[in-house]
Amino acid sequence: MMDVTAEILRNTMLYGSSDNTAPAGLSSSRSLNYASGPSISRPDTVFIQYIPFTLKYQDSVGLFGAENYFVKVSVKLDPTAAGKCFEEEGWECAVTKRDAEGDQYYDGAEIDDTKDLTTVNAYDPADFKRGIYRKFGGLLSIDLNNLKTGNIYVDDWLDVRLYTADRIEHPYEKMFVYENDFFYIGFHARNTRRLPYNVNCIVGDLYLKEEDLTDDERRYIARRIR
Repeated sequence: MMDVTAEILRNTMLYGSSDNTAPAGLSSSRSLNYASGPSISRPDTVFIQYIPFTLKYQDSVGLFGAENYFVKVSVKLDPTAAGKCFEEEGWECAVTKRDAEGDQYYDGAEIDDTKDLTTVNAYDPADFKRGIYRKFGGLLSIDLNNLKTGNIYVDDWLDVRLYTADRIEHPYEKMFVYENDFFYIGFHARNTRRLPYNVNCIVGDLYLKEEDLTDDERRYIARRIR
């Protein structure tokens, strides 16, 4: 006789307790890795150069399709452009307003980028372009927000998760990744019906060095497996 116990246990671990591995049964058996559609090993990919940047996802997932849906977010910063001012060490961000009316004691200033081109008396030309002062070992914040649909009978069956570059599930909805790195977002249906979702992910609202993080914030760092 042949002992097939080990093979039976292996199939159970792969496909769940159900013997049916058809797509329609994958949600109920929770064997989500075998559903059709983007997996964590073959995800859809988006590229981000400009921060902060908000990814918005409104669709549906599950039932005869992608019980799992994964997105790989690759961040390659363009230091010449930014959507907000990120302060550099020793300096604070300034706000410049182009008001038509000046103060009664001061005349309005005229900004002409073509007249201030060289260094004068150790002063460099002013740069009014909004960019990023690169930080050595800079960290970007990732904030995953499951906005849900408002229907508790639907929302309770949908999970949204962050995953590190090593494809390990991150235990929080907040994460810090190093610049020029990547991470994953996973959408998971836990029911045998089609489930709508409403999710956004804010990339790069904070841009800090690791030593600038509080002790509480350090737990959010997505560290690589060495």
